[in-house]
Amino acid sequence: MLRMWLPWRSLGKSAKATEAEGPLRGPLPFTTEHYQRINHRRLEHLASLHLPLEGSTVLEVGAGIGDLTTFFLDRGCRVTTSDGRPENVQILQSRYPDLEVIFLDLDAPDSLSDRHFDVVFCYGVLYHLRRPAQALEYLAERCQRFLLLETCVTWGEEQEIHPCEENRMDPTQSISGQGCRPTRRWVFTQMRRHFPYVYLPRTQPYHEQFPTDWRLPPSDPKALIRAVFIGSREPLTNDLLVDELPLLQPRRTARCWAA
Repeated sequence: MLRMWLPWRSLGKSAKATEAEGPLRGPLPFTTEHYQRINHRRLEHLASLHLPLEGSTVLEVGAGIGDLTTFFLDRGCRVTTSDGRPENVQILQSRYPDLEVIFLDLDAPDSLSDRHFDVVFCYGVLYHLRRPAQALEYLAERCQRFLLLETCVTWGEEQEIHPCEENRMDPTQSISGQGCRPTRRWVFTQMRRHFPYVYLPRTQPYHEQFPTDWRLPPSDPKALIRAVFIGSREPLTNDLLVDELPLLQPRRTARCWAA
């Protein structure tokens, strides 16, 4: 049985209000089986890439309630974690009392301007932003080695952002109510503006939202599709990465991994 961490049980009145108010009822969406499953597949895949991450300083953005944070803690990293919703920041502070936890809205970042990190971790965030290009510039300025990015994208070869509306009352969605679904080409081109080396994995996570054949449009035009990108300050000799947009990305997992 899937065990879920239920933050609203221990955070007092404000957390209970978050649970009871607005269109969302019951447990926070972060704790659903659907959400937990895609998180496991994300980390499984990230581990399979064998990137040199151990002992790094890490800035995690859009952390939600921190379900991906332990990936870096287990690798001896010093993590600064953040989110753009005060209620999520409160949960992060309760869940990780020994970490630096900050409020950071990537559509209007006003902190960390003098800070730099080995790794910037941005999974499941970019497509919830109304200003994705400015956010990528901000994250690149904070990054000394690797920007690890996973985002929903739109199928196609053009360079487009594809703005869209999201439910800002949903704590897993855009804070402003405006998001985007950029094409892979747009993300790749933007990252090349800020990093001398940009890679994509040869593989995709074992999850239906990660396509393995980009030659074919999705059968459901409303279905979410995702891609992983790596911006690097240094060339990486890694057979699991390519420096172009691959059309085919089979699935692969690590033989042994810890999330």
